[in-house]
Amino acid sequence: MSKIGKKKTRIMRKKVVIGLSGGVDSAVSALLLKKQGYDVIALFMKNFEDTDGTCPAQQDLDDVALTCKTLKIPFYTVNFVKEYREHVFNEFLADCQKGLTPNPDILCNKQIKFHYFYEKAMELGADYIATGHYCQTEKINSTFLLKKGADPNKDQSYFLYAINPDTLRNVLFPIGHLTKPEVRQIAQENDIPVFNKKDSTGICFIGKRNFKQFVSQYIGFTPGDILTVDGKKVGKHDGLAYHTLGQRKGLGVGGEGDAWYVVDKNIEKNEVIIGQGKNHPALFKKILRANDLNWFKEPSFFPFLCRAKVRYRQIDQPCEIVSIHNGEVIVNFKEPQRAITPGQSIVFYQGEICLGGGKIQS
Repeated sequence: MSKIGKKKTRIMRKKVVIGLSGGVDSAVSALLLKKQGYDVIALFMKNFEDTDGTCPAQQDLDDVALTCKTLKIPFYTVNFVKEYREHVFNEFLADCQKGLTPNPDILCNKQIKFHYFYEKAMELGADYIATGHYCQTEKINSTFLLKKGADPNKDQSYFLYAINPDTLRNVLFPIGHLTKPEVRQIAQENDIPVFNKKDSTGICFIGKRNFKQFVSQYIGFTPGDILTVDGKKVGKHDGLAYHTLGQRKGLGVGGEGDAWYVVDKNIEKNEVIIGQGKNHPALFKKILRANDLNWFKEPSFFPFLCRAKVRYRQIDQPCEIVSIHNGEVIVNFKEPQRAITPGQSIVFYQGEICLGGGKIQS
């Protein structure tokens, strides 16, 4: 009778490179990874070259250093300024020049965090990258899919719809199953110094600066007419990019009755179209066209029933994907949607699964 000896195995800790921003979400993500036994290395990304001192990058870097000291994990800085300018900032300016309303956060995730940062982490021998996004992943058969974060008020899958699906098998979202209050509580209980740091809001590289003043430093715009929906000229605008659908402030148009809102932009004629009332009928549309598509789970038959949102804070709306042809999707909503804005994104869902999305054209 032979003896079966115990096989000795050496357990290798998985290496995770996490992007630390200086905020509480990524800090708690690093904490949870360390508690789960991962070999954690932090990277702080410098993405935008600040020229006037209004960008909080130095404060964020100081907070990252303090957090890593508290967690006893190593951290390094990596410079993606060139890549950010080329693939995010310049595209943002190009869309502004066309009169669109771009979303640079989506571009940043696609091009920087889940491309250049991902590649850098793999070069360092990482098994995974991690971020502080409120998202989750789910493996169905051999495919990894993107899921909403558990906190409906913080779910960030909308901003991640454009990332390369192949990266998901090597991505961890440590706080995706938590709510924001739970994250702050964990941070406070573990003496993480940024537990009460305010969330950053707005366009990252503009910060608290005036949008119009900032953008005008880089590109010029052609003034044009402001017209009512009836075709009456009632004012002038300084550039189409300074106005977005659903906007009320900054039009310089008064008069009796309800406030005026931007209901459309005629890019060819360089005109801003306005109507009275927050819910003016011209603000609502049922059908849209989008391109620059990215799919985690692409529909295989049409019409395809699902839900979608055309802005981050919107509740998912019932719709049908009518067709996908030559990299363009046609979508028909069950109910008219307010202020569908060219340059922004439409993101599709089936339950908690993010199917993918695209850039709204019209």
